[in-house]
Amino acid sequence: MNFTKFLINFAFLLDSSTKYQKTKRFFYNLLNNDSYPYKKYFDIFMIFLILSSVVILIEEVTTPISKLLYYYDIFFVTGVFILEYILRLWVYNDIHKIILEEYENAHFLNKTFDTKRVIKEIIRSKMEYILSPLAIIDLLAILPSYREIRILRIFVLFRVFKLLRYSHNISHFLQVIATKKVELYTLLMLMAFVILVSGISIYVFEEKVNPNINSLFDSFYWSLVTISTVGFGDITPVTHEGRSITMIIILIGVGMISFATSIIVSAFSEQLEQVRNNRIYNSIRKLNDYYIICGYTNMAKLFVKQLQKERLPFVIIDEDTKIVESLVSQGMFALAADATKKDAFQSIDFDKVKAIMILTNQDIHNIYIALNIRSFSKKVFLVARNIDNNSYKKLKLAGVNEVVSPYMTAGLIASMVIEQPVAVQAISDILTARKNALVDQIEIVSDSTLDGATIGSLPVSEFKVLILGVLRPRHDAKIKHLKQEFIFHPPESFVLKRGDILVIMGYSISINSFKSYVIESSLKYEKK
Repeated sequence: MNFTKFLINFAFLLDSSTKYQKTKRFFYNLLNNDSYPYKKYFDIFMIFLILSSVVILIEEVTTPISKLLYYYDIFFVTGVFILEYILRLWVYNDIHKIILEEYENAHFLNKTFDTKRVIKEIIRSKMEYILSPLAIIDLLAILPSYREIRILRIFVLFRVFKLLRYSHNISHFLQVIATKKVELYTLLMLMAFVILVSGISIYVFEEKVNPNINSLFDSFYWSLVTISTVGFGDITPVTHEGRSITMIIILIGVGMISFATSIIVSAFSEQLEQVRNNRIYNSIRKLNDYYIICGYTNMAKLFVKQLQKERLPFVIIDEDTKIVESLVSQGMFALAADATKKDAFQSIDFDKVKAIMILTNQDIHNIYIALNIRSFSKKVFLVARNIDNNSYKKLKLAGVNEVVSPYMTAGLIASMVIEQPVAVQAISDILTARKNALVDQIEIVSDSTLDGATIGSLPVSEFKVLILGVLRPRHDAKIKHLKQEFIFHPPESFVLKRGDILVIMGYSISINSFKSYVIESSLKYEKK
């Protein structure tokens, strides 16, 4: 009874301890989470330990090693391996959750807490890890350190196998091969059957007349060497029956090698897209303040061109694998995925995303993509294009912040071409940044030189810029969120406030000079 009470209290203590949870999370990420920034350094450290210990053990076979290397291998390397094994066993699962689950069930059903069942479940869960292939390799890799039993040195091979944990390329290769395990298992069984039949046959025909075949093992060895088309030549049949079997085995071996090659090639062809996406996801995790573009359409191409010009990071998501391969070959970050499905954004950290552009050619796709993204993040800024005006309201309900209608805009500009060609040319120059004509914006932040300033006090004539208007947020009580109101050409008495966005127009040199002035003035203002 006292032990049961201690077990429950201990479980509650671990569950409520933030320090314990933080420590365990740290070691779990360090050992298992590939996206954790410090894991790569730990992997490099472990690879160095493994390779150095293997070199020491191999060198010791022929020549005595120094005491320094001996102690390094015995105490440091082995100590790290043992500590790693214990940590992996610890972070594999949470035993306190097993205890608490049993306690909650017993309390809810008004039953007695079953201590024996809990202990059995804890042992079963830990044995599940201990008997896993990688855990067995980790355990066997520790054994070569005990020099007293020389036979244990053969387990130095398991230190090499331990590299499987830390080499991502080898891990990817094994994962790809694992997808074809049924086909490979079938091939292995067929090969074993052929070796068995041919080995027995050659033993029957050659044992008495061939001096190189003295046992059944010799015949199996010959069969394996022959079916693999290696042919060392140390064992050769001397009877007609044996040579006939050899010819058949060679033909079967060629077929099996071709079959095995086709299985591996098809596995890599099927998984190549996933492997490429995983590498791109790892690169994306290193980006900050980047844009995501869903659908590589003509409109997206214009946006990508502008981002490249301004050297801003971006990621393109498109379903067409050929388009993605072309973009990747050009050095861009591109993913072959369906943006309407959750898998496309499963590994995306939306806190690092500046905005998402939803630019596919179908409104229904854009709506589903917006809903999918909003299931991950409510804050990320969304911009979507629409073709049918009826989709505008649906996109807004799906959580899109801004809706762009290129056909409507093109129609309005087209209607102005005949009556106001000069105005249209001016707008075109501004939008395409021809003749250095630009439109830019400046956000008014608190405690800056523009906070509380009037339009008339701004030195716009000195920098040769024109103030088009001010975008001011206002609260709408009906829909319970902030809306933005654009005030065109505000009067000189208009007072700027925190949160306003000042929209200016001018040449690029004028705008850059004015923005530099605002930044320098704000810094001086803060110092005062």
